[in-house]
Amino acid sequence: MTDDTFAPRRVSWRVGAIAESATLAVDAKAKALKAQGRPVIGFGAGEPDFPTPDYIVEAAIAAARVPANHRYTPAAGLPELREAIAAKTLRDSRLSVPAGRILVTNGGKQAVYMAFASIIDPGDEVILPAPYWTTYPEAIALAGGRAVEVFAGEDQGYLVTVDQLEAARTPRTKALLFCSPSNPTGAVYSPDQVREIGRWALEHGIWVITDEIYEHLTYDGVRAASMPVEVPELADTCLVLNGVAKTYAMTGWRVGWLIGPADVVAAATNLQSHLTSNVNNVAQRAAITALTGDLSAVEEMKTAFDRRRRRMVAMLNEIPGLTCPMPQGAFYAYPSVKGVLGRTIRGAKPLTSAELAALILDEVEVAVVPGEAFGPSGYLRLSYALGDDDLVEGVSRIAGLLAEAH
Repeated sequence: MTDDTFAPRRVSWRVGAIAESATLAVDAKAKALKAQGRPVIGFGAGEPDFPTPDYIVEAAIAAARVPANHRYTPAAGLPELREAIAAKTLRDSRLSVPAGRILVTNGGKQAVYMAFASIIDPGDEVILPAPYWTTYPEAIALAGGRAVEVFAGEDQGYLVTVDQLEAARTPRTKALLFCSPSNPTGAVYSPDQVREIGRWALEHGIWVITDEIYEHLTYDGVRAASMPVEVPELADTCLVLNGVAKTYAMTGWRVGWLIGPADVVAAATNLQSHLTSNVNNVAQRAAITALTGDLSAVEEMKTAFDRRRRRMVAMLNEIPGLTCPMPQGAFYAYPSVKGVLGRTIRGAKPLTSAELAALILDEVEVAVVPGEAFGPSGYLRLSYALGDDDLVEGVSRIAGLLAEAH
């Protein structure tokens, strides 16, 4: 035995166990290859390809010149922004909530972390419908919880049922993570399905953490139903997460929020006061302008997204071995590629979607995110938040490569 046997770890177990964000990793690799002059087309980024609207940018420029914005402000967020979020929430989802039950966070991703950190204790279980956004299980683990995955495949339209949730419930179940419209699948639960799931959670005393970041990005007349609106009795055991990133093309501004019961919001605010203090004031001022304006900017983006959605899904479904349900929300397509796995493609025989994604990048210089980032293997996520020409070229390259499978 050596002295090294009892040497302390250089990186804590908690942080060392975290996997990097697969979506950001794919996007970074695509950008790095582009910087080298490679003609890479990236389908990995989960962000609109539009600039933030000018009127929001101008509000930020004006805010940067105000000395008050150069100072610390309340950890829970600017009072004016919290009021604007309350008004926006009532306007858009019909949920009435006082500003005092809102915490402004450094992006929607921090809101996810704060939600789990505020209600999950070590050993608590969180039911996590899969496919899921890659950050959810890591945030659950950081809080000491255990993610219990419930998978719904393409045959279910990627929508879990109450029977599946009930089968996963145990005495240790503390919460359900609910995301509609979904990242990565674009699936949207109907109001009836939302009510059924909400009533199940209420019956069993299970918290619901509902991520509504894609609420405005729906198509074909589909409406994103808010769970505490559909099941008002859940108000005391429901946390609503949202932000300006997707709706207003403000991913880099980092303004999100958490809505919940007063005691949980107070506890989360205490944590944030030590973790980050306040959110960037200039970004908060820009968010006020975004939320108090109309939704014309998102309507313009939706028109483009809808056109791209239809084109991408049609092209993907023409590729032998691929099956892609039509997404009703967000800006992602999530095809099953199980029909091509195990077949030989240019001398390789990919057995997993991770191996297939690597082959696609190496052979035709198209970056996609494999299903392993979101749950089981056998799928790819492609964002259609990119230019029409790149979309067609990128999917055409994939189609050409997979046509060689035998």
